[in-house]
Amino acid sequence: MTKPAIEIIAAGLHFPEGPVELPDGSIAVVEIGRGRILRIREGRRQDVLAVTGGGPNGMALGPDEALYVCNNGGFSWAQEGDWLRPVGLAPDYSGGLIQKVDVATGEVTTLYDQCDGRKLSGPNDIVFDDQGGFYFTDTGRVREFQRDHGAVYYGKADGSSIKRVVFPLLAPNGIGLSPDLKTLYVADMETARLWSYAIVEAGVIRKRPFPSQSGGELIIGLGGFQRFDSLKVTASGNICVPTLVTGCITVVSPRGELLDQVWMPDIYPTNLGFVGQDLQDAVVTLSLTGQVGRLRWPEKGLKLQHQGNPSQSHLVAKRVWKESDAPGLQEN
Repeated sequence: MTKPAIEIIAAGLHFPEGPVELPDGSIAVVEIGRGRILRIREGRRQDVLAVTGGGPNGMALGPDEALYVCNNGGFSWAQEGDWLRPVGLAPDYSGGLIQKVDVATGEVTTLYDQCDGRKLSGPNDIVFDDQGGFYFTDTGRVREFQRDHGAVYYGKADGSSIKRVVFPLLAPNGIGLSPDLKTLYVADMETARLWSYAIVEAGVIRKRPFPSQSGGELIIGLGGFQRFDSLKVTASGNICVPTLVTGCITVVSPRGELLDQVWMPDIYPTNLGFVGQDLQDAVVTLSLTGQVGRLRWPEKGLKLQHQGNPSQSHLVAKRVWKESDAPGLQEN
């Protein structure tokens, strides 16, 4: 397990997640426990960017430079020493939302709260494609004697349509796209399994036959007591999945090779994002201890849709990337 040096750039937060680099270079993170979004500036300065209510979770910049936020509806919480952790539904929980936040004004609007007449349960993580839409996971929610199934959805950024793409899943959390935009990756939290789905067109996947998991192909499954959270993809195509309980970032090749597990100073490193001019800095949310860390990553991250200069995003990468380009994947 690799143990890098980590700089703490924010502390005292209530379960931070969903780091996003804003156009001015500041870092936006959610505080699920306070129902708000913070902006972290140089010198660890912080200010409140927006108040969403509920439980803001994963988020991404959209084509209009707004933040698109997965809101899980909120949790109840337990404080155990220095750890703050979610333990159940919020008393006022009424369902999940996809919200849109104006970065300049902090105005929050609801884009979606249901699909085909059924309420969203617990939207968690989100990634944009180049067709004006986004995929997001709904982890579902757990009650005392019941559990909502999880799913993957596809929505248009203009609020015009939403549809269910993958169902059912146990607890889908992290979601991402390969550099060529042809493969959707989904991390199942409770089983610590990483799945891939071939994309036919925007919001449509090619499903594999039974006994696959809802049409997916298993890339890797970790043994022991480990749980997958969010994920990000590197420029080379490797998948980086924050791994709970173990307290690391698990790095997996598209062919299922376990390349590394990068140590974090918190057993709940929930999200990461690649930032900086060269996209070789990683910002990681250390959620139980309420911290945000920044470290130098061994390879460059993939520039997401609508992140920085579009000419260097997936729009370029998808034309040149091949699965065989990822480190460690060359044929013998």
